[in-house]
Amino acid sequence: MNIKQLSLLILLVVTGLTAGARMPVMAMTQGDTVVIHSASMKRDIKCAVVTPRQYSFDAVTRWPVVYLLHGADGCYADWPRKANLDSLTNRYGVIIVCPDGQDSWYYDSPIDPKMQFETHVGSEVVNYIDAHYRTIATREGRAITGLSMGGHGALWIGWRHPDVFGATGSMSGGVNITRFPDRWLIQQRLGKYKEYPERWAAHAVVSLVPTLQPGRQAITIDDGDKDFFLEVNNELHDKLLQAGIPHDYTIRPGGHTWVYWVNSLDYHLLFFKKYFDSNR
Repeated sequence: MNIKQLSLLILLVVTGLTAGARMPVMAMTQGDTVVIHSASMKRDIKCAVVTPRQYSFDAVTRWPVVYLLHGADGCYADWPRKANLDSLTNRYGVIIVCPDGQDSWYYDSPIDPKMQFETHVGSEVVNYIDAHYRTIATREGRAITGLSMGGHGALWIGWRHPDVFGATGSMSGGVNITRFPDRWLIQQRLGKYKEYPERWAAHAVVSLVPTLQPGRQAITIDDGDKDFFLEVNNELHDKLLQAGIPHDYTIRPGGHTWVYWVNSLDYHLLFFKKYFDSNR
């Protein structure tokens, strides 16, 4: 083997190793990171936006939007880092928006003016996206879902704003916070449970069921069979049945993990695509 052949062999080996090392990075999403000013909190907050490939080549088409919320201890970049949102936007023909909810539980906190994330996600982010992207700027063109704290947040915001969101979803959502009074900084948003039990009860997603109108929104909820939120999701499912609210409810194998949520996201996007298509 001469020097030229040896050099070529080394190049091929190094290239192969490098390509292999980069494979996990390929799952990361390419999209826009935008900064949205929050008038309600008087500060700027980041947000990720992922558009379908065709968006760049088609200056006419308007697209439905799925708002995808992260969980506790997370941020706007979680979903783009964990799931291939580029592929999913192309497959389902949607824009995916990942707002930052910090550890707000997506409430307008009654005790912390710097945590007004129901207003931020449900109004400020939506208005920004509609102003800067070619969206279907009606409730029929919007869905909202998320994982864990974000599953709670998606139902909390979506069900309280049916004029904004036509479809709602939750993956492994913490839908009854009263069962977890000392966890995940909730008391820093609402005050201590022992001091404000009525406030906590009013801020639980399960408390919103009596406000829902049958058929007003498309609803999909799921959880893993080994998830610590399974009991509260079963409770929510039962309340929705008793109230006559149509919804999809699925229990799949899995726990409170990214493996579960990345798999679940496909089902949510398919559900939302059917909703969007039915309203075209």
